[in-house]
Amino acid sequence: MENNILLESGTNELEVLEFVVGTQNFGINIAKVNEIMNYKPMIPVPDSPPEFEGVFTPRDKVISVIDLHKVLNKESTDKSHDLLIICSFNQMDVGFHVSSVKGIQRISWEDIEKPPRISGDGTNNIATGIAKLSDRIILILDFEKIVSDINRSAVIDATGATMVDASKADKHIVIAEDSPFLNTLIQNTLAEAGYKNVVSFENGKDAWDYISGHKDLGGDILEHISCLISDIEMPQMDGHNLTKRIKDDEVLHRIPVYLFSSLINEQMRIKGNSVGADAQFSKPQIGALINYINEHI
Repeated sequence: MENNILLESGTNELEVLEFVVGTQNFGINIAKVNEIMNYKPMIPVPDSPPEFEGVFTPRDKVISVIDLHKVLNKESTDKSHDLLIICSFNQMDVGFHVSSVKGIQRISWEDIEKPPRISGDGTNNIATGIAKLSDRIILILDFEKIVSDINRSAVIDATGATMVDASKADKHIVIAEDSPFLNTLIQNTLAEAGYKNVVSFENGKDAWDYISGHKDLGGDILEHISCLISDIEMPQMDGHNLTKRIKDDEVLHRIPVYLFSSLINEQMRIKGNSVGADAQFSKPQIGALINYINEHI
C-alpha cells in the first residue's frame, strides 16, 4: 500500500483504515496494513483459542488469522462478504477477519481521545483511542493486546536482557506508551533489569509536558532525564512529533530518544531518523532495547 504520510515527519497525523465488525466502526493505523483480501476458510489449528480462526498460505507465506467478531463479541451478518485485513507488526504477519472496510481517514492525533477504562461496548478495554469524525466515532483498537491475549510471547521478548550496572540504577527514564498493557510490561521489565527511577505516561502530550517542565531546573538536563522510551502511535501527540519537539529544543535536544514500536520498518526508520530519534527498536525486542540503554545512558 502506498502511504505518503509515512514519508512525512512530525505532522502529528495518521491515516486510519476504517473497517466494520458487526455494525460497529473500528480503525487500524494504515502503516500496519499490507493488503485487504476476500475472506476464505482457514485451516484450523487444534487446541487453539476460539478467537484464533486458523491459518492460510497466500503466496507461500503462513498467515495466522484472528476473528475480530469473536474478540469483540459481534456477529458476522454474511461471511461470504467478509474481508481479511493482512497486517505486519511486532515482526509478525497477522490477518484480521472483519465484516467490511469503509476507507481511509486522515486524522490528527489531537482529535483522538483516550477511551474510558470500562467502555461497555464489548471491546473489553482493548481500544486505545476514540477518533471523532463529523458524523460518527471510530474506535482505534489495541492490536498488540489482541494478539498478546492469544499469544503472549508475541508482544514482549526480554531474551538476553542484562542487569544494569549499580551506578546507573537511579538514572531517570521516561516512558510514553499508550497501551496500558505494554506500558506496564515495559515498566516491569526495566524494574527487573534494576532501574529504580522510571516514570510513564499514556500519551505523547503528557510526556512532553513533563519533559519540558524540566527545562528551567538548571544544570545538565541529562541529570534530570536520562532518556525517553517512546511508542509511535499515541493519542494527543504521537512519538514522531514528540521526538521532533525534543530535538528542536535548544535545551532538551540532548535527551536520548529511543523509539520502541510495532511499526518499525524501513520506511518508518527513515521517518524516525528525520525527526532525530537516537535509536529505534521493533517490538517485541525489549531485551535489545534494555541492553542498548545499559550501554549508552
